[in-house]
Amino acid sequence: MDVKKTKAKQSKLKTMPVIGGVTVCLIAALTWYVSTQTGGTSVKRNDMLFGTVKQGDLQVEIEGYGALRSDKQVLITSLTNATVQEIVLKPGALVTADSIVVQLANPELQQEVDSAVRELSQRKGNLRQLKLNQRREILNESATFAELEARYETAKVKLEAQSGLVKSGIVSALDYKDSLVQEAQLKKRLNIHKQRTSALKLVNQEAINIQQEQIQQQQGQLDIAQNRLDRLTVKAGFNGVLQRLSVELGQSLAAGQEIALIGSVQDLIALVRVPQSKAQQIFIGQKAIIDTRRDKIVGTVSRIDPVVVENTVEVEIALPDQLPASARPQLSVDAVIVTDVLANITYMERPVNGKANSDTRLFRVDDSNNYAMRIPVKLGKEAGRYIEIIDGGKVNDTFIVSDLSLLKNSELTIENF
Repeated sequence: MDVKKTKAKQSKLKTMPVIGGVTVCLIAALTWYVSTQTGGTSVKRNDMLFGTVKQGDLQVEIEGYGALRSDKQVLITSLTNATVQEIVLKPGALVTADSIVVQLANPELQQEVDSAVRELSQRKGNLRQLKLNQRREILNESATFAELEARYETAKVKLEAQSGLVKSGIVSALDYKDSLVQEAQLKKRLNIHKQRTSALKLVNQEAINIQQEQIQQQQGQLDIAQNRLDRLTVKAGFNGVLQRLSVELGQSLAAGQEIALIGSVQDLIALVRVPQSKAQQIFIGQKAIIDTRRDKIVGTVSRIDPVVVENTVEVEIALPDQLPASARPQLSVDAVIVTDVLANITYMERPVNGKANSDTRLFRVDDSNNYAMRIPVKLGKEAGRYIEIIDGGKVNDTFIVSDLSLLKNSELTIENF
């Protein structure tokens, strides 16, 4: 008996729509792939960065970052061992030369001053006693001299009287000769006493000079001890701002240990760091613009550090005497150093990954602003965020400067949403 098979035919009819759907999907995928390979890629305008070609003078600038520093700074250190007794001012305070920053304490210094005062007083007393003793000696010598002088005058008168009487025989020749010898001896003793008195005065004066020198030495020791004691009251030393305070209340300090750093307020410089690769373009005397985020200050490159630190070079920029209120020590700033001026060139915003003196390919936007085509462009000198266009672009051309290096197609459609 024969049996009819009808289910197989029905199953074949049911699979036909599935095959058709798969085929449509494959065709759609193929169409999308072909379109991406033939210039059908679309980008949103708001996601892109555009640059317009211009012509004119362009400054070659190198950007850097750094901070303002005081051109004049004074580091205050401890002269002796001491303890921080009081902190009067804190960092950021404006100070004058007589402003007290910190009060230190050291009882031993006070003892040294007291001891030096007593020693100086004793030496001055010794000098007064020495002068009194010398005056007494001079008076004694003067009395002796007066006595000798009186005896000499008497012997002289006697000799003169006897010289007339000896001829008449009233005075014997022996008495006359005795008077003559006495007069000569007294005269000689009188001259010797004069010399001794003069020498004694010189000796006394030298003794006074020695004592005065000792007093001066002791006065110097007292001045040193007093200065060390006075230095316990730590003062700023000049007008400026307290930039750093390195001590705490009750801290014990050793001689030479840092206490504070005082810096000038108006006499400022800018220390900025620039990339090592661009440092060779910078020379002393070039113009620089310092941005404090509130004001812009025009300065001049005054020093270039030869040492490279983390692929950067430090450049010192001298600033004018008159500075805006926003300029303060330790303030972070941005800097632009003008290294050259390119006259009457064609330029545009520097594309992402665009390098100076190189060939690249950029998307140029057509007149409708809805379509872009990749074309070769030759780049020249770089000037900050701008770069010279040597070939491939003319004035008012618009290029996409965003990074599109991953796209292989040469055409783009720009969407406005």
